[in-house]
This record gives sequence, C-alpha cells and structure tokens, in this order.
Amino acid sequence: MSSNPANPASREASVLADLPLFPLHTVLFPGGLLPLKIFEARYLDMARGCLRENTPFGVCLLKSGHEIASPGDPSVPESVGCLAEIIECDVDTFGLLLVQARGTERFRLLSHRVEASNLLVGTAELYGDDRPLQGAETLAKFGACAEVLERIIDAIKTREPENLPFVEPFLLDDPTWVSNRLSEILPIPMRSRQKLMELLDAGARIDVVHHYMQHHQLL
Repeated sequence: MSSNPANPASREASVLADLPLFPLHTVLFPGGLLPLKIFEARYLDMARGCLRENTPFGVCLLKSGHEIASPGDPSVPESVGCLAEIIECDVDTFGLLLVQARGTERFRLLSHRVEASNLLVGTAELYGDDRPLQGAETLAKFGACAEVLERIIDAIKTREPENLPFVEPFLLDDPTWVSNRLSEILPIPMRSRQKLMELLDAGARIDVVHHYMQHHQLL
C-alpha cells in the first residue's frame, strides 16, 4: 500500500485550509452514503456553514477519544479521511438535524487544531485517485465482486427499498466504486476498513474484498 498522496500539478490547489472535521466511529469512502443525526451545537454550526457556503466537511475515523469530545478528552482522528458533501437536510420532531452526506474525495491531514467551540479543524491535502486495474486475474476478480454486489443491491431493493445504503447511480463497471461499496457493507473490522479506504490501488482493494468473500463463501 502506498501512503503518499498523488502528486498534483498544483500542490497549492490541492490543500484545504480550515476544513471542519467530524471524527466518527465509522469510515467514509468516496461515493459512500453517510446518514447523520446532529444535535451538538458545534456540528449544527458546522452543517449550517457547509450548507450556506456549499462547502464540504471532513470525516475521519476516530483513532482515540470519543465522538462527543471534551477539553480534557480530545478526539484524535486518523490522518486519512474523506470529504463529505451534504445532499439532504431536514429537522425531525425532536429538533435533531437529519443529514444525508456523500463521500467525495479522500484527504490526508497535514495538521489539525481544536477551535474554541471544541470543533476540530484541519489543514488537509487531497489524497489522490485509485490507480486503474491491471492484469487478467485482477479483472476476473473484479467481475466476480461486481456480480456479488449486484446481487446484494437487488436483495436490498426487494427487502428494504427505502433503506438502500448506496447512492445512485450504481457504477457496477467501476472497480473503485465496487470495491468501496463492498468494503462498506462487508462485516470487516473498522481498522481494516480504514486501511482499505487508504489504498491507492483499486486492484489491491479488489484482491482483499475478493479474498474475504471467497474465505467466507460469499462467492
């Protein structure tokens, strides 16, 4: 696995300053759906700012600490996360802000700080896109993974069409999309899921999820 972000033509253009961060006990992948129930003042203000300015926030898996942090118990995020854009927003009867967010691009945190509101804010560099698939064996594994994912989607559509955990369109011919969705839905440990999200090689992620499904007789 490579840990270096892609080398963009303009490093300056790839750096995001003052990115609001939402550390969670989950891993968001590009293209992934993230439902949130927001009630803390700092995150309510964050969501309002993102909606007003049409800007993303950053989602990071918690490395240590808690989602509801305090001055004496800070939230420490993993260094690689995913930008999230708000695609739906509503308020329920209890005053909670109900947000549907979608993952867009990965980033690497260069630094982060805690604001007076206790909101984490970071300086982040865009992480880069997956390298394309190479080799007949990897392509065959991708085909098998795409078939399994299509069956999963069809089963959920039949059983719980209102609770589909993926955002359309379904890009079943895209190795990154397929491997990301399987990484989200397979019951793998959260730290392993984080490592899968960090991979810059779509083929490597396909290899891992294919091996997992083969080992658990899902193929």
